[in-house]
Amino acid sequence: MPRKSSFEISDLQDRYGTTITTENIREYCAETGISYPTVTKRLDSFKVSRGVWNLTVQEKLEQTYQAPSVEPTIQQNLIPSKDDNFVSFGNFSDLKKILSSRIFYPVFITGLSGNGKTFSVEQACAQLGRELIRVNITIETDEDDLIGGFRLINGETVWHNGPVIEALERGAVLLLDEIDLASNKILCLQSVLEGNGVFLKKIGKYVKPASGFTVVATANTKGKGSDDGRFIGTNVLNEAFLERFALTFEQEYPTQKTEQKILEKMMTSLGKDDLEFCEKLSSWADIIRKTFKDGGIDEVISTRRLTHIIRAYSIFGKRMKAIQVCVNRFDDETKTSFLELYDKIDATVNQEEVDESASS
Repeated sequence: MPRKSSFEISDLQDRYGTTITTENIREYCAETGISYPTVTKRLDSFKVSRGVWNLTVQEKLEQTYQAPSVEPTIQQNLIPSKDDNFVSFGNFSDLKKILSSRIFYPVFITGLSGNGKTFSVEQACAQLGRELIRVNITIETDEDDLIGGFRLINGETVWHNGPVIEALERGAVLLLDEIDLASNKILCLQSVLEGNGVFLKKIGKYVKPASGFTVVATANTKGKGSDDGRFIGTNVLNEAFLERFALTFEQEYPTQKTEQKILEKMMTSLGKDDLEFCEKLSSWADIIRKTFKDGGIDEVISTRRLTHIIRAYSIFGKRMKAIQVCVNRFDDETKTSFLELYDKIDATVNQEEVDESASS
C-alpha cells in the first residue's frame, strides 16, 4: 500500500470489515505511515470495548444523532462516611473553608506518600455533607474515562457519563487523585478547571457546572516529575494545566503529638489499650523523618505505615513483630536500621524476644 498523507475511515472498513482491532490499526499505520494516535482519535466514537471498534455502530448513531440514547443516571448518596479515627491537622481547616464556601476554587494538594492527602479531602466532605466523586488517575486515563463515552449495554449503544460530568451535574467535589501520574490526555479538563462547562460533541449536549462544583487534585509531586526517583511514573504536567489550580497546599506529615493521637484512636478502635506503643511509634517515626530530611537515610516511615503497624499489632500482639512485618518492604539495610532504632527506643521488645524463646 502506498504511503498516505490523510486517513479515511473507509480505508479501514474496506480492508478489515466493520469490526477492527488494535492489531489491525497498527498494521494499517505501519504500511501507510499514518500515526496510531491520529487513527484512534478519529475512531474514538466507534469504540465498543478496549481494543475493539465497530464501524456499523457509528452508522447507527449518526442516523439517530438528534436524539441519542443516554444511560439513566443512578441516584445514589456520594457523601463519604465520617471516620471516627480521623484527626485533623495541617491545611485541613483551610480546605474545609474552601469546600464549605461552595465557590469554584480548584486546589492542588502535594506531599509525600501516606500523609493523609486524600483522606483529608474525604473527611472534609463527610463533615460538610458534600458529595465527593474520586477519580484515581493513571497514565492510561483519557477523555473517555473522565468525560464519558458510548457503551454497549444490552445490545444497544448508549452514552454513559464519566465521573467529571457526574460531578458537574451534581455540584459535587471532583477529586483527581494522584494527578501527577497523568499523561497529556488530562488536558481535556482545561475548560472544567476554568469553571466552564463541557460540550459533549458526541451527543450534542452542553453541561454546565451546578452550584458547588469544584476540583481538588492530590499528588506526591508538584507536577514537575520526581528528580530523586522516589515516585516513579509521575510525569511533568503541562504548565497551563497546573496554572488553572488557584492554590497549592503543601501537606507535611502530622506533628509527633498529633500522630500519636491518630495511633491511639486507631488502637482503641481495634480493642487494644497499649497507648505506650503509640507514643513510642510516633517518636520513632519522628526521628526517622528528621534523619531523612538531613539526608541520612533514603526512606521514610509514613503515617499510613504506622497505622499498618497498629493493625498488625492488633493481630499478632507483639510490638517488634508488628513493626518487622510492616517494614519488610524496605531493602535489608534500611529495614535493619529501622528495627535497630526502635530497639533502642523500646526496651520491652527485648523482653518479647526472651518470652518467645522461652515458649518455643
